[in-house]
Amino acid sequence: MLRRLHPEQPDSFAFTPENRKWAEAQLTKYPEGRQASAVIPLLWRAQEQEGWLTRPAIEHVADMLGMAYIRVLEVATFYFMFQLAPVGSVAHVQVCGTTSCLICGAEDLISVCKEKIAPEPHMLSADGRFSWEEVECLGACSNAPMIQVGKDYYEDLTAESLAAILDKLARGEVPVPGPQNGRFASEPKGGLTSLTDGEKVNEHNASAARALAVGDGIKRIDGTEVPLLTPWRGAGAAAEDVKTDGS
Repeated sequence: MLRRLHPEQPDSFAFTPENRKWAEAQLTKYPEGRQASAVIPLLWRAQEQEGWLTRPAIEHVADMLGMAYIRVLEVATFYFMFQLAPVGSVAHVQVCGTTSCLICGAEDLISVCKEKIAPEPHMLSADGRFSWEEVECLGACSNAPMIQVGKDYYEDLTAESLAAILDKLARGEVPVPGPQNGRFASEPKGGLTSLTDGEKVNEHNASAARALAVGDGIKRIDGTEVPLLTPWRGAGAAAEDVKTDGS
């Protein structure tokens, strides 16, 4: 699928002072002349700051790295981790739709997103707080079906459990990530078949425990400093779908 930048763009982009300091520190990790290797982390930081990846942000990163704009644009449009259109201010839900998740109920999760968020992917909900899309494999096939919200995985989902997660997010709560059906990690759903002598020491697996220790993984960096750049937010209507080839 050919991914294009959103037709409505802000006039400019600048990293916040803290993010600028962080970005400059990344450049020191690479030998002189190899700073282009930092393109993905800098684009990701720009997206975390603004909520989505704007053309001015791409141009800004290109200037910092001494790269041609088209080269940075190629990276931004290739990886689905980069959002080229505004996303929900509370959560952008990425539903894995590849084989394992598909046969385990991903279509039911997509139906929930269509009902509770917006009828089409990459559209903002009426209140601008949520958006969703279907993505390729997220690498949690043993816990299918699953979604990613920000940096967190919510696994072993049903339509009902996804609806409950969205309701919690709408209330300002952050659901505990990881399996949502009582599984500790990716052991058989019927329970462990080996290494059964030891008692479960931790309440959550390492991934979920890390997310809880770090804090709110769904929020953007400096989200309170820099407002989301969505000029139609006050209109209370969903944004236009991101432009794709043939549409």
